[in-house]
Amino acid sequence: MLEGRRLKILPIGGTMFRQGRSRIVAAVAGGLLAAFVMLGRAWAADTPNIVIVFTDDQGYGDLGCYGSKTIRTPRIDRLAEEGTRFTSFYAQIVCGPSRSALLTGRYPVRSGGWSMPASEITIAELLQRSGYATCCIGKWDVSNRAAIRPRMPRAKGFDYFWGTLGANDDGRVAFHKNDEPAGRTSDMASLTRIYTDEAIDFVRTNKNKEKPFLLYLAHTMVHSVIDASAEFKGKSQGGLYGDTVEELDHHTGRLLDAIDELGLRDNTIVIFTTDNGPWNNMQDVLGPRHGGAIAWGSSGPLREGKGSTYEGGSRVPCIVRWPGNVPAGRTSDAIFSTLDFMPTFAALCGYKAPDDRIVDGVDQTDLLRGKSEVGAREDFYYFSDNELHGVRVGKWKLMLAGRKSFYGYVDDRGSKDVELYDLEADVGEKKNVAAEHPDEVAKLSARAKAFRWPDRLHEPRIRLPAKKKQE
Repeated sequence: MLEGRRLKILPIGGTMFRQGRSRIVAAVAGGLLAAFVMLGRAWAADTPNIVIVFTDDQGYGDLGCYGSKTIRTPRIDRLAEEGTRFTSFYAQIVCGPSRSALLTGRYPVRSGGWSMPASEITIAELLQRSGYATCCIGKWDVSNRAAIRPRMPRAKGFDYFWGTLGANDDGRVAFHKNDEPAGRTSDMASLTRIYTDEAIDFVRTNKNKEKPFLLYLAHTMVHSVIDASAEFKGKSQGGLYGDTVEELDHHTGRLLDAIDELGLRDNTIVIFTTDNGPWNNMQDVLGPRHGGAIAWGSSGPLREGKGSTYEGGSRVPCIVRWPGNVPAGRTSDAIFSTLDFMPTFAALCGYKAPDDRIVDGVDQTDLLRGKSEVGAREDFYYFSDNELHGVRVGKWKLMLAGRKSFYGYVDDRGSKDVELYDLEADVGEKKNVAAEHPDEVAKLSARAKAFRWPDRLHEPRIRLPAKKKQE
């Protein structure tokens, strides 16, 4: 290697042959350039593309491969057969906080949730600096649903953005293309197809470029006001919600087909997951809003749903496919989280994770590759807004006494006392065994107290506080 060495032109017989020197320098420079081009091509070929399909409010029990009996998801089920299905995978309990955690590898009490500041560093920024083409399609939701350019996707590492800055709570969405408004729609049934079309266009555009890509496809469905197109409406046994999930499955299949047809299958990591549990605790609102139709999902065997720090709020489906690297047909119950994407991608893609701040994620490369059954994550902390509710270590989960911060729609708030659950024996958190295991309560209480809090907590609300300047 010539890196770090100086090229010396030696005098011959006391005279410097300038013409010879020029030829040597030119030859060396040409050789270096060719070497760098070859290295760049090899690097691009050996470095994986990353595709993250991130749905919204989809429950743990809403896929066939996770036990649904009423919703057919053949394409996602096939993805699970072709990769690894994780059964103890955690996002966060609500939308914006879940996105900031995924993007930064940091719990929302650090990364800001809906109020994610411009100072946070995202996986897209790090991959972009490493030579990746980067694209965000769909729901952003970390700039307080406002067009604050330093906190929008283009400023946070994405070469291209097409989607919405917020949610569809009023049955309408406003699109942005990069930093500019790009129209509105109230046709919720069209969103999954539109987003997928944009995603496929990006993959096709980058097929012949000599660099890898990151595609972050964050669907609006199945959040708040849902709908399915005529092709899918009334076709599932799961009501309108089931129809909408089956449409998500279909369009996920279209994206997977495009990846395969373009010859990108073997060198593309595909991750399918969702932002939080289902809004099954909002049936009294969602039912009338949809004319009495079923518009919420299922937590399967888990307790509660979206917004709750019981398992149904943050334990979600996750499937990872990377042929030849991630074992096919495997199921793993190791603790894994969206927080772990940041350091795991660092190991796989060659960038350096930030060392000037706490990164809560851990490198799960060995877990993904099947070299470890337990993975690198020992614990997971459960937050509601800026309050710590609980911590899991191994099979044990402790819920702290005196919890006060709850989203209004969360019905099951548990007791005001300490609760301890053995998640291996009792995934539904039905039996509080704190009295039988005081040693475990003490250990987990100490772990909760050891959490390193940030010096400053961010505004936890969705929208900007009135007359408050944002960074």
